[in-house]
Amino acid sequence: MAPAFARIFPHMDATTVLGRWIPWVASEAPELDWEAVYAEQLPRVLDFFRYRVGNRADAEDLTSLTFEKAWRARDRYRRDRAGVGTWLLAIARNVAIDHYRSRRLRVTAPLEEADGIAGGETPEEHAARRSDAERLGRLLGTLADRERELVSLKYGAGLSNREIARVTGLTETNVGSILHRTVKVLRAGWDEGAST
Repeated sequence: MAPAFARIFPHMDATTVLGRWIPWVASEAPELDWEAVYAEQLPRVLDFFRYRVGNRADAEDLTSLTFEKAWRARDRYRRDRAGVGTWLLAIARNVAIDHYRSRRLRVTAPLEEADGIAGGETPEEHAARRSDAERLGRLLGTLADRERELVSLKYGAGLSNREIARVTGLTETNVGSILHRTVKVLRAGWDEGAST
């Protein structure tokens, strides 16, 4: 006698039928291509940490720790709950929280300038860029932790408001509202700094 699902759904196999009612069954797909995941997600995770901690060396260490934790937890990743990028940034967010807990520091470090300097950049352009990065770092340092984290996820990691909502547990509307207000504050601070 055929299993019950075969009589009810003769055109589907067991995994398809169960996947409709038990989501993790459907998510049991071939293992992720970690080399591709690393190549694709490394810039997002690193930029998230660069915005979040402001120090390139710490950002690199925390990025490494994030990928190590993801590798160790790879069997717990569920495709039906989040994309791999969102999952990695949720891990990165927890790594950042642990980092600050262990150091008992508040986020006050300025943003570090980008690594590579284009060959054609003049000393004046370099100084202006460095000055702008320091100024932005000071402005980000005035934000509350939650606002700085959302800015880090949005502009450092390049997440959408929906992905940020999944990572932080806030609603998508709340994320959008907080980011809108935060960007207004940053723009006002930037304009105020330019006029002084």
